[in-house]
Formats: sequence, structure tokens, C-alpha cells
Amino acid sequence: MYPYLIGSHIVFALASVILGAVLLLMPKGTPRHKLIGRIWVSMMALVAIGSFAIHDLNPGGLSWIHVLSAFTLMSMAFAIIMIRKGHRRAHFSSMIGSFIGLVVAGIFTLLPNRIIGGFFFGP
Repeated sequence: MYPYLIGSHIVFALASVILGAVLLLMPKGTPRHKLIGRIWVSMMALVAIGSFAIHDLNPGGLSWIHVLSAFTLMSMAFAIIMIRKGHRRAHFSSMIGSFIGLVVAGIFTLLPNRIIGGFFFGP
């Protein structure tokens, strides 16, 4: 189970980075933007929730990355509420923050003392 959990987490995280970049570059508010945005939020939720399952494999327990995962889930929920209320600027800011958080967490996750860093570079 361990390699599949890590592997799927990596795949969804990388796909989230790619789709997030696409969303930032495309016109906003179009049906295509909304569809890709829904897919992106779903994948981001899988990545964030999956980080807590990976935590169970880590004898060190939770880390600041898990705080970022919880914040990401709240931030995306906030962004959805804001766009439904017509607050585009708050929606945009929240989504940008989630994307930046994804990239920052990804960079720090690759450190050698982290589970995913060890997955790529060895223990």
C-alpha cells in the first residue's frame, strides 16, 4: 500500500501543479475554466487529504506541511464560497494562495528527510 499511496499522491500533486498553471493562464469565468477549476479543486483535495494518510507512515508525526494541507482545504472552500457570492477578487486571491502553497509544499516535500524525498532520492 505504501508505494501506491505515495505514487498516487505524487501523480495528483504534479497534475495539480500543471492544471493550476493552466488555470492561471487561461481566460477566467469561461465554462472551460469552471470545468478545469472543479477538476483542480478535486485533485487538490485528494492531495491535501492524502497527506494525512502519508503522515500515518511517518513515525515523526504531523509536520508544518500538514498544517498547510488543512489550510489549503479551508482556503479552497472559502474560494468556492466567494465565487458563488460573486466576489471574484477574494476567489482569485484564495486560489492563487492555494497554488503557491502547493508549489512550496512540493519543494519542501522533496527534502531528503521527508518520506516523498526519500521515495525519490533514497533514505
